Amino acid sequence: MPSASAAVELTHGRRMLILAICCMSLLIVSLDNTVLNVALPSMREELNADVAGMQWTIDAYTLVLASLLMLAGSTADRIGRRKVFMTGLVLFTIGSVLCSLAPNLESLIAFRMVQAVGGSMLNPVAMSIITNTFTEPKERARAIGVWGAVVGISMAAGPLVGGLLVDSVGWRSIFWVNLPVGLAALVLTLRHVPESRAPKPRRPDPVGQLLVIALLGSLTYAIIEAPSKGWLSAEILVFSAVAVLALAGLVLYERRRTEPLIDLRFFRSAPFSGATVIAVSAFAALAGFLFLSTLYLQDVRGYDALHAGLWMLPMAAMCFVCAPISGRLVGNRGPRISLLVAGVAMTVSGVLFAAFEAETSNTTLVIAYVIFGIGFGFVNAPITNTAVSGMPRAQAGVAAAVASTSRQVGGTLGVAVIGAVLAAGMASAATGGPEFVDASKPAWWIIAGCGLSVLVVGAVTSGRWARGTAVRTAERLEHVEAQEAVKV
Repeated sequence: MPSASAAVELTHGRRMLILAICCMSLLIVSLDNTVLNVALPSMREELNADVAGMQWTIDAYTLVLASLLMLAGSTADRIGRRKVFMTGLVLFTIGSVLCSLAPNLESLIAFRMVQAVGGSMLNPVAMSIITNTFTEPKERARAIGVWGAVVGISMAAGPLVGGLLVDSVGWRSIFWVNLPVGLAALVLTLRHVPESRAPKPRRPDPVGQLLVIALLGSLTYAIIEAPSKGWLSAEILVFSAVAVLALAGLVLYERRRTEPLIDLRFFRSAPFSGATVIAVSAFAALAGFLFLSTLYLQDVRGYDALHAGLWMLPMAAMCFVCAPISGRLVGNRGPRISLLVAGVAMTVSGVLFAAFEAETSNTTLVIAYVIFGIGFGFVNAPITNTAVSGMPRAQAGVAAAVASTSRQVGGTLGVAVIGAVLAAGMASAATGGPEFVDASKPAWWIIAGCGLSVLVVGAVTSGRWARGTAVRTAERLEHVEAQEAVKV
């Protein structure tokens, strides 16, 4: 059975095919999220849901995904990456079928969680497969650029495909898109992707896994339900306390383990720590952006799902164009330029909505969408490349899973926080307060703040000092692994 190191013997054509198969998994996961956003108003109407209910259809998925990604990455390193990847494809496809049959909101949320269990085995494991297939740094950066371009493809195709399906067949059909892609990826993986494992994978960490679930679950619940139950209600205070205790317990427990679920030593590398913060900020901004835009275009402007998708196309198209450019830029010049471009663009877009009400004019709305698309298109490649570069290849699954987890945590918090802020503003509107545009201004300021975080953290963690910390961290990790190998 090929090991991780055997990947270098693959022909160029075989490596390209493996990249294409891995990108298929990313496509169905990313497409699922963008399609779902366009379908939210139709789902809300049929299932009689409020804003919180719509938040849960998104966050039930991202929450489970974020909770299980690191477990999936380490498990794949231990029992086989292809095996876990194929299991994820099967579960995700089954979950999609169940979602299309959901009779009510509660069932849909539960089936979205089934999807998420499968999804947790796809992206981080696929990235681990790519990392072990493309071993030369520049070639790997270009491969990751292609990977990032798939996100752009999903964002471009998602609103259009979702709009067509919702308007012609109904929102349930959006989950059918995953079936042919998932089945094709499953067959191709079985035939063409070699099995690989880490030489010395990490042992399971059930306590750490439970603490992660407790932290993310309680925090998300508190944020989403606080507008309706009250920020100082006993229930919200209890869940907030659980989140704080789970975080403290996670840090204390993981520091004492020899092989933790979350290796805190990774965070001694400033670029790796920065990539984590940037991933949370960027994907929180994206999730909030899609959530607000979908509701505005359909609820305020009255567009159907297809026309709402067409309005969001400029943003998606720029993601598609800029992602491979960013990948090449990262491969040739490092992550700094891409991160600075991304931070500036996302901040400017948020400010256009928050301070200048960009959505009230067709021209400024398109400009703001284009600018945000440029920013998000540039941000994905440096996150991924920084997360896996410099780390021992034997732990590629864990390192990639931390980056993927950061993205999902950002998406979860983005929908939770933006939805909570919007719900509070709309509650005020119901009693004579501001309408949607005014009610959403605080949410847009949060998105602008996320963009500013990308800019500042990207600038600080991509310079000479930061690169030095990455080199020292990699050397320390490799030294520890060498010592452990000698003991064995």
